[in-house]
Amino acid sequence: MSLRNGKEFLMIPGPTNVPDEVLRAMHRPAVDIYEGPLLETTDFCIGSLRRLFRTEGKTYIYAANGHGAWDAALCNTLKRGDRILVLESGRFALGWGEAGGIAGLNVEVLPGQWDKGVDPARLEARLKQDTAHEIAAILVVQVDTASGVWNDIAALRKAIDAAGHPALYMVDTIASLGCMPFEMDAWGVDVALTGSQKGLMCPPGLSFVAAGPKADKAHETADLRTNYTDWTFRQGPEHYQKYCGTPPEHLLFAFRRALELLFEEGLEKVWHRHALLAEATRRAVAEWSRDGAIHFSISEPHARSNSVSVVRIDQGDVAALRSFTKEVCGVTIGGTIGELSGKGIRIAHMGHVNAVMLLGTLAAIELGLTKLHIPHGRGGVQAAMDYLAEAV
Repeated sequence: MSLRNGKEFLMIPGPTNVPDEVLRAMHRPAVDIYEGPLLETTDFCIGSLRRLFRTEGKTYIYAANGHGAWDAALCNTLKRGDRILVLESGRFALGWGEAGGIAGLNVEVLPGQWDKGVDPARLEARLKQDTAHEIAAILVVQVDTASGVWNDIAALRKAIDAAGHPALYMVDTIASLGCMPFEMDAWGVDVALTGSQKGLMCPPGLSFVAAGPKADKAHETADLRTNYTDWTFRQGPEHYQKYCGTPPEHLLFAFRRALELLFEEGLEKVWHRHALLAEATRRAVAEWSRDGAIHFSISEPHARSNSVSVVRIDQGDVAALRSFTKEVCGVTIGGTIGELSGKGIRIAHMGHVNAVMLLGTLAAIELGLTKLHIPHGRGGVQAAMDYLAEAV
């Protein structure tokens, strides 16, 4: 018997749920790309990105997914053969480094573990070894959706400073911006990037890059520029240059409305909502893990992200659990990827999500664990509710 006929929940770590108001914003005719409302929309979006990234730097909009933003960040600041240091804590910083290798960069990985964040002390030690300052850029993700880790960007900046190293500091915030604090200027980040389809509550298809003064200076001598990604062209006087051609009009209309919703709620309140829902999820997982078959992917509690929780399941049929929540309950949860592929589930609590959606998702999972006889501690949903009852 199916219980799924009703509003279905998409609780994967991207793409996330798109608010009805954002969908409606796209339901309008195309407009002139050279004058009128679209120019004002562009100005609003570019200025709002500065508010989101917390920067006075320049911001750029690309009709691309996050991989396009990776390329834009690297190609606009580096030279062929430059060494980049990739800080491993999951799958996605490694992917960014692989993109750099294809572009002609010399890629070095600072090995890390998938169950904990990047160690600032290890970063500092490696940078102190680089007395010739051959490392031109340091790449890290704030949240890796493959492992569920949160990396302390401010602490890593302090490690770079303690080593006295001049490398560009680049941060991928695709799974964190709009979900938790990010302070580009205050934390000394030189390049930051994100995508539209996670905390920013939009369809996939837009990505964004913010560049500080140090990145601007590096751009002057960068020799990996491409026609489409080039910041110099995109700073030109014509509106179409902001997009290197025809703007992605309807995605921009959607993005504008999503930004308005974020600012109407208040960015700090958005961060707090995510923190509450994330901790409620962790309370549930902690109860389920009492039986020994279920574990947090991230062993360090402080490094568990507020946008996605990755849960390892050592006994039972993980695929059957995901199928049960989707086909019987109407709740789609994520499967694990990378070196954790097939070994657990990913519960997203990012973007357009509230307490009802989160508690419903946890209940569907707990129901599935029981139905499929997967060993787990009882009372996870109750623990989540008890936490929220106290927190609000």
